[in-house]
Amino acid sequence: MTLSVSKGQAADLRVQPVDEVLDRIERSLQVHLVPGTLVRKRRSVGAQTDRDTWVRVERRLLDKIPDQGWNGTETAALLEGIAQPVWHGCVVWRDPDEPVMWRADETELLPEAPVGNAILSEAPELPDVWWTALNASLDALVAQQTSRVATPDTDTITQRLVTESIHGVFADDFDTTIERWVPAHADLNWANLTAPEFSIFDWEDWGTAPLGLDSANLWASSLAVPTLADRVRRERRSDFASRDGKVMTLFACSKILGPYAHPEDPRLEPARRMAEQIIKELQAG
Repeated sequence: MTLSVSKGQAADLRVQPVDEVLDRIERSLQVHLVPGTLVRKRRSVGAQTDRDTWVRVERRLLDKIPDQGWNGTETAALLEGIAQPVWHGCVVWRDPDEPVMWRADETELLPEAPVGNAILSEAPELPDVWWTALNASLDALVAQQTSRVATPDTDTITQRLVTESIHGVFADDFDTTIERWVPAHADLNWANLTAPEFSIFDWEDWGTAPLGLDSANLWASSLAVPTLADRVRRERRSDFASRDGKVMTLFACSKILGPYAHPEDPRLEPARRMAEQIIKELQAG
């Protein structure tokens, strides 16, 4: 079976056949993927192995792979003070027929199930110790150094991307210049966090980004549950109080309110209200 994906186009791995890819991974990593454990997402697929590990597979277009390489999960293994699954190894290859790369990373199993989907509709039960662990990991991440640049949604984040994304949605006159760039997970949402034992996974896009990107992403992922969104803002208040954090909140709002906004998205109205408030604060200096 071959992958029926148009050349040079992004694929939806929830529907594309991946049998040959999984067979190659089993041979290369010398593992057996356990039947019935396969999880398919748009950009990745994953499965449990017969040695109680997890293999995550991603297909990425060559022009979406920056000069830093395509090894986010591998390099994140060197980060200190962050609760994440231990990385064991990988296999990477270029597709002979298409301008894409395949990568499979093997890690230890998650300590718990993911909190939920990327966007929650109901409040999860998260003990105070969970929030303490979240803060400890995010604070530890910001304090470290890296030459990597974050690639949220596979787009390298730059000042230009931030400015164009925000002003493409909000026409008001205000400055979007970022003052502080720090390491970030860059895809922090409820599908990439576990509970009740805390851990962060899916590190393929991590790297330097504007301060507050992770907090803003998690807040945006929570907006359909007002009490949860408020808790995120309280827990990460130093990020949201900073000028960069305000710009990142607008950046997150621009994705919700932008050209692909769904009219029934429950996050639309709270995102509009927050955007109006932040724009006034930025204009006031």
